[in-house]
Amino acid sequence: MSAPNVPDGSTAPPPKRRRAARAVGLLGAVALLGVILVLSIAVGAKSLPLADVWSGLLHHDATEYAVVHRMRLPRTLLGLLAGTALGVAGAVMQALTRNPLADPGLLGINAGASAAVAVAATFLGVTAIGGYVWFALVGAALVTALVYAVGGGRGATPARLALAGAALNATLYSFVSAVMLLDTASLDRLRFWTVGSLASADSATVTRVAPFILVGLLVALGAARPLNALALGDDAARALGARPAVIRAAVIVAVTLLCGAATAACGPIVFVGLLVPHLVRALTGPDLRWLLPYCAVLAPVLLLGADVLGRVLGRPGELQVGMVTAVLGGPLFLWLVTRGRVAHP
Repeated sequence: MSAPNVPDGSTAPPPKRRRAARAVGLLGAVALLGVILVLSIAVGAKSLPLADVWSGLLHHDATEYAVVHRMRLPRTLLGLLAGTALGVAGAVMQALTRNPLADPGLLGINAGASAAVAVAATFLGVTAIGGYVWFALVGAALVTALVYAVGGGRGATPARLALAGAALNATLYSFVSAVMLLDTASLDRLRFWTVGSLASADSATVTRVAPFILVGLLVALGAARPLNALALGDDAARALGARPAVIRAAVIVAVTLLCGAATAACGPIVFVGLLVPHLVRALTGPDLRWLLPYCAVLAPVLLLGADVLGRVLGRPGELQVGMVTAVLGGPLFLWLVTRGRVAHP
């Protein structure tokens, strides 16, 4: 029996060949991530020979030990965790809402976490990342529920969700800006955080946010197959044994954990959760069983790559990673739109 023809007249590859190609592509993505991880540790605002970096990584008494272990290694690990969190959160949000513009930033979730952190830092005197995480999670959860309710609840449409998220996003970021302008101390504490940065990463930050992100990833990956069923509609999902209400609740919990923890640690970083799922979907199609692992690998490639680029271009200082992703992400997403490659989930 011949393989089915696709609309352009070519022949679609058999399912086994497609799976093999996806597996090989995922291994290639992991290899690329490995290269970026090495670059993130090796390259900094201060130029160091690779041999000195390697010595600082392995030897406790090396001169560069403090630079590598207290600055570059935690920064790299935090970028890995935050990038994975934002990429997976964007993918599951797009699948749940069936909205190609769904993103932790565009739907106001990052803004909710940012507003909660601003309140904690300004009015409650919270200065440690351990306190920021809890406030960011609460803020992300409240805004997620509010966007869903304002967007129409069960009858929410992609357009209504996008409008509700945009309105809340503008309101909450205006609140954060007002707080910072009216309080000089808050401005000093939060000005780099609100841009989106990995520069303040340390081992304590990585340790505190890692459990939230790992739990969120497990929940999101576990929801991949049910979300595939939900894409067919609630009735079809029930016929396949899925429970739509439980799926939606699980995805909301996952997104809250992923976005809240990443935003608390790094600040609001845009375009990673929006852009990466679209790039990956062109390779894997809409199947979340492949889409989510690809996003989990390639989103930190984008985030850490942008961070390395910011360190190189900004020498002897550095450009914050949130600025670099915004500058790179905007034109790239416009290119995808003009080429007609922004597909519906």
